[in-house]
Amino acid sequence: MLTEETAATPPVISDVTFAELLADPYPTFKRARDMAAVVRIEAANMLVATRYEDIMAMERDPELFSSENPQSLVNKVMGHTMMRKDGEAHARERKAVEPALRPGAMKSCWGPRFETIFDEIVSSFEKHGEADLFDALAAPMAGRALAEVLGFLDVDWQTMAFWSQSLIDGAGNYSGDPEISHKAVEAAKGVEEAINRALPYHRQNPNTSVLSSMIHAEDPHTIEQIYANIKVAVGGGLNEPRDSILTMVLGLLENPEQLARVKADPNLWPTAFEESVRWISPIGMYPRRVTRDVVVSGVRLREGDQVGLCVSAANRDDSRFVDPDRFDVFREKKSHLAFGAGAHFCAGTWVARHMVGRLVVPGLFERLQNLHLKNTAAARIHGWVFRGPVSLPVVWDA
Repeated sequence: MLTEETAATPPVISDVTFAELLADPYPTFKRARDMAAVVRIEAANMLVATRYEDIMAMERDPELFSSENPQSLVNKVMGHTMMRKDGEAHARERKAVEPALRPGAMKSCWGPRFETIFDEIVSSFEKHGEADLFDALAAPMAGRALAEVLGFLDVDWQTMAFWSQSLIDGAGNYSGDPEISHKAVEAAKGVEEAINRALPYHRQNPNTSVLSSMIHAEDPHTIEQIYANIKVAVGGGLNEPRDSILTMVLGLLENPEQLARVKADPNLWPTAFEESVRWISPIGMYPRRVTRDVVVSGVRLREGDQVGLCVSAANRDDSRFVDPDRFDVFREKKSHLAFGAGAHFCAGTWVARHMVGRLVVPGLFERLQNLHLKNTAAARIHGWVFRGPVSLPVVWDA
């Protein structure tokens, strides 16, 4: 990053509608990558970085590209979460959460519980011979698993799904839609009430849940920190496994030769998961605030600018990935940015990798024989900041 008097202001993409972004953002992402390091997308009213190497450079410099943003809607909707903190403040709160999400906890505690949940869900529909996997499997699996990991005692998956979507919508409600704001407030209140009901149990019974980790840590969370960080976990922790389940199934069903090879070698299931979240990244962008004037690969940014690090675009950067729009389990192995990078690398990565790549999707293909799409046009994918299949009708031999 060099300071140059000749640097350009960010170019603008003004001929793409917001509806087009939601339907298929990837052509716009490619235009942005080809134009400049940082581009303004007019329809979203946002500066975005779309190249892999530029995003990695920004993540390596949190003092210049800060997660802290007092004006963030996330702060307004969820409270001052660790997602909007850097340095020691972020590290302390993350350290209190991590014991519940480590591979050891995944293997000893969450893995067996997830297997029970998965069996209950699949048993409820496997005799039918057809289903839309969004509602039948992915949403209930993600919602129930997240409630377990967080330590909620009495919250069903439908409520978890409502809270998650409402909080996400509220954090992105830049138009100030009053109905979206009302739902976000309702969801935030519901999360706080569920926390209050669960905390007495976790204080008396230390365990591997996130809530228990927060209150029994060496540097325990305050109640305000608990509220904020559980809300952000609800907001992002449900849609990521839900959407990656559906994306992985879709990618394999659309590529039967790859599916056959993966089924023949179970060691390939985790690789297929990584390719799925590269191909369609469930959480595709997160913001950073520029703390001083800087030039990024020839583009001038000003102090106070908000830049969206568009990892879903970086994960299809053709300077890093060959034929990036294609789902290919067997492509050259390279790291992706679906779980972010740096200090804010997704804390729930190991949970998602195990639940989706080692349990749910392999188990689904084992349980449902001759599983295939109901028809080639049936799957619907939607979104740009958060993207994934919103409908995936399938059939199998009942």
